[in-house]
Amino acid sequence: MELLPGAYNSTAAGLQLPRALANGSAALSERQQYAIGLFLSCLYTIFLFPIGFVGNLLILVVNIRFREKMTIPDLYFINLAAADLILVADSLIEVFNLDEQYYDIAALCTFMSLFLQVNMYSSVFFLTWMSFDRYLALAKAVRCGPFRTKPRARLSCGLIWMASVSATLVPFTAVHLQHSEDACFCFADVREVQWLEVTLGFLLPFAVIGLCYSLIVRVLVSTQRHRGLRPRRQKALRMILAVVLVFFVCWLPENVFISVHLLRRVPPGAAPCQRSPRHAHPLAGHVVNLAAFSNSCLNPLIYSFLGETFRDKLRLYLEQKTGLSALNRLCHAALKAVVPDSTEQAEVKLSSTV
Repeated sequence: MELLPGAYNSTAAGLQLPRALANGSAALSERQQYAIGLFLSCLYTIFLFPIGFVGNLLILVVNIRFREKMTIPDLYFINLAAADLILVADSLIEVFNLDEQYYDIAALCTFMSLFLQVNMYSSVFFLTWMSFDRYLALAKAVRCGPFRTKPRARLSCGLIWMASVSATLVPFTAVHLQHSEDACFCFADVREVQWLEVTLGFLLPFAVIGLCYSLIVRVLVSTQRHRGLRPRRQKALRMILAVVLVFFVCWLPENVFISVHLLRRVPPGAAPCQRSPRHAHPLAGHVVNLAAFSNSCLNPLIYSFLGETFRDKLRLYLEQKTGLSALNRLCHAALKAVVPDSTEQAEVKLSSTV
């Protein structure tokens, strides 16, 4: 799609780099774009997809198996793993959508957009609530004991899922009634929905997360001066902070890509199908979508390497389910190479809470 000469002068200078990336992808031939997209899709399918699918499935199975020893952060993480597992399974459609023709089918485009937005909202809402929960657990500025209980944590998870579905279905219903007669209507291409996705799904939550962690830093500084912080809480804090940073890095290109599109003028007389950034820059749209999907594949790695309680649960789960002693020793040796602490302390660690 050709752009108006004055379109570049309508945005801030700080958006020149994302624009250059998008224009660079547009300058490539269709065959080159297809080859690059195929290469990136193969990398995702070979390296990230198995980790995301098996890893998130293991988080759910292992934590449900030891649900009597589940902590409140574990409860939040298994809900996050459920959302990630859905998106990882759904990402196979995007991986094979190299020429973006799937988005010409209104039903499939809407289906992909709904799943992507529900996952994005649930992930960012869970991360926001987990950051606030960490502040309550560390600061104890209020009487947080009655609030940080498993029944209330389960209620919070249910409300977060309801909020995620509502933030997706309510705008979808509204815009679908307005564009029901459009032949090439796609839910993701409505500018109002895109603005809502950027603000409610990215900017506003990370403002809250930044506030929570700035308060947490103040608490940590004051706590270390007086009595120090429990090691288990330090590890839980590092794990949540790592998940937040990975989410920010993976979803930032998607939101920058949408924001650049929203800040540019729409050419007068352009058809609704031609206003989509995916049609204008298919390679850039494919890359940012794969980056967003990668977040759901990287979370299990963070949870496995930084979640000490989960590693102990996984070790015990393998020992219980595996009947061959040789395989037991192999799994034990592999886990011991990653986890330096001894297996004799596993039962003791599982009984402690964060």
